[in-house]
Amino acid sequence: MNSLKVKTGDNVLVIAGKDKGKVSTVKATSPKSSKVVVEGVNVQTKHVKARNTKQKSQIIKQEGPISVSNVMVVCPACEKATRVAKKEVDGKMVRVCKKCGASLDTEKKVVKAKKEKSTKTTSAKPAKEKTTKASTKTTAPKASKAKSSTKRVVKSGDR
Repeated sequence: MNSLKVKTGDNVLVIAGKDKGKVSTVKATSPKSSKVVVEGVNVQTKHVKARNTKQKSQIIKQEGPISVSNVMVVCPACEKATRVAKKEVDGKMVRVCKKCGASLDTEKKVVKAKKEKSTKTTSAKPAKEKTTKASTKTTAPKASKAKSSTKRVVKSGDR
C-alpha cells in the first residue's frame, strides 16, 4: 500500500491540469490509486435520473479525483508550495516543510482532543439518573386469517 505525503485537510496547490494554480483543501485521499479529491478542483457534472415519481432528475456538480503528483502541499508557516520530508520529533514521525523546516502536521487537533478528555474525566458532575418512561404503545392482537385450503383430488381416470 502506498503512503501519501498529502493528508485530508491539507492546503494544496494544483500544479498541473485544467485547474493549474488553484489553492484549496484536500477533501479525501485514496492511497491505493494515488489520487486525492480537492475542493473546487476537477469539477464534473453528473446527470442523475429520477428512480421513481417522487424524485426529480437533476444535474449534480461534484469534485473528481486527481493524481497526487499534480498537487503540492502549501506550508502553513511560509505559505509556499513545498515538498514534504519526514522527520522524527519526540519519538513520532512528523511531516516537515522542505523550505522552512516547519511541521505540517497540526498538533492542535491532538492537544484539543487531550484537553477535552481531561476535562471530562476531572469534572465532578453528578451522574444523571436514568428515568424509564412507560411504553405508550399498545399492541393489538393480530387477527389471524384462517386459510381454507381446498385441494382437488385427482383420480387416475381424470387426467
